Amino acid sequence: MPQVLIVDYGAGNLLSLKFALEKAGLKAKISVPTERLKETNAIVLPGVGNFTAAAKALESVKQELVDTIKAGTPVLGICLGMQLYFESSEEGPGAGLGFFAGKNIYLKGSVKVPHMGWNTLAKIRDNELFEEVNDGAYVYFVHSLYPVPEDKRIVCTQTEYSKIFVSAVANKNIYGTQFHPEKSGEIGLRILKNFAKTVTR
Repeated sequence: MPQVLIVDYGAGNLLSLKFALEKAGLKAKISVPTERLKETNAIVLPGVGNFTAAAKALESVKQELVDTIKAGTPVLGICLGMQLYFESSEEGPGAGLGFFAGKNIYLKGSVKVPHMGWNTLAKIRDNELFEEVNDGAYVYFVHSLYPVPEDKRIVCTQTEYSKIFVSAVANKNIYGTQFHPEKSGEIGLRILKNFAKTVTR
């Protein structure tokens, strides 16, 4: 069974994520970001958490993490984990991993923040992560910020909450969701199973 490393940089909800990944067919291990990353078959960057604190916690392994992922190891960034793919965040200082040009900005408008609860996905671009996931499927969100990519070609889904924001991105072996698949029932499990397929092929 392929192994996936859940990087523990202070984000919450890791045990439910571990359970969901194992249900999807992966052997999941939670690890602080000090172990060698090249020994795993896949990496998951979780969230809920703070961008500045997470970026600081990853400093010691940042180059190894970037090199491992650029070498082809599949990675799934969830919520804060996806935001860390980008260069910066309005949440505070600190540099993200820089896989994608762009920044994370706060949700604004008359809606309640954080955005917490079920909402729909509008599919923008086909990607293996969303195979057998219908346009308009409901998934679960808990977030106050969202990424604004400079390259719109990486956007897979969008969601409307006061305004339309990017809710999933993908490029080659790098996948990210602003929502939480581990809290999104059967749809979330399907997405995690699709991620598992990218690990095993």
